Amino acid sequence: MKKIRWGIVGTGRIANTFAQALKGCPDAQLYAAASRTYDKSADFADKHGFEKSYGSYEALAGDKNVDIVYIATPMASHLENCILCMEKGKHVLCEKSVCLNSIQLEQMLECARKNKVFFMEAMWMKCSPTYQRALEWVRRGRIGKVLCIRADFSNLVPYDKNDRLFDPMCAGGALLDVGVYPLTLAYDILGECDDISGRLNLSRGVDMSGDYILDKGDAFARLRWGFDRKLKNDALITGDKGSILFGEYFHCTDSITLFDNDGKIVESSRLPVRINGYEYEIEHVHSCLSKGALQSDLVPHRSTAAVMKIMDSIRKSSNFYYPGENAF
Repeated sequence: MKKIRWGIVGTGRIANTFAQALKGCPDAQLYAAASRTYDKSADFADKHGFEKSYGSYEALAGDKNVDIVYIATPMASHLENCILCMEKGKHVLCEKSVCLNSIQLEQMLECARKNKVFFMEAMWMKCSPTYQRALEWVRRGRIGKVLCIRADFSNLVPYDKNDRLFDPMCAGGALLDVGVYPLTLAYDILGECDDISGRLNLSRGVDMSGDYILDKGDAFARLRWGFDRKLKNDALITGDKGSILFGEYFHCTDSITLFDNDGKIVESSRLPVRINGYEYEIEHVHSCLSKGALQSDLVPHRSTAAVMKIMDSIRKSSNFYYPGENAF
């Protein structure tokens, strides 16, 4: 099989993690990296073994040999970066959250349709064998009718005004960075909910934490996320016949356990990662491209749009907008 030539736009923390996984995927060719400065891209390329480095995103997008681009820039830049690459005919895997709001997402999806390119949000959790096993248990009725979900993703992150996590101009804050994980889990299990209630804790121009209930009438999800407190970060899906417990850091755990209503273990599954977990996302993208698919069946456009709509609703209810962001 011909190797898929990857380009990476942005050379920060997440790009380094992704590049480590690319190295371990035999169908991936580490082809090009781009940063706003040539020195940064050259250092990144040397570190990970990319063949080329560029001092501008435009130069990488214009390289006819790049098959797909991984967008690893701050979220405020995703719209511009994705459209730049898709307009040049490149397939795109864009780091989550894929953009700021639903209006931006529709622009991205329209650009993908117009240029007939593959486009996917890099929600790597959804490609994990552990996550897929949990969804399979739910679909097969192993816990019966789902009644409630509890999921946390919150770490105590020291404030640093120079960190993009706390920079409003980079679309910093906890909701788009970590809140998207429990919200995605809730949507995948419950679908669209009737009511969303809770609060965002706003400070220094960004949201530091959130505590929300998504109510579907006959089922609900209690979700917490943030940068201002440390939680256990596991997840529990409870049904009328049993429950599924994810291990700590549910979004990347390698273990889940199925319990009956008496709390006895029915089945336990442990699926250790081979590299760092991002390899499953990369291999899934390769599979999609080999089939000529323009979107993923694990991370379809409709689910990305549905979760973005929930995050829009949460921010609107708290009157929280990013600098220069148009009303949505």
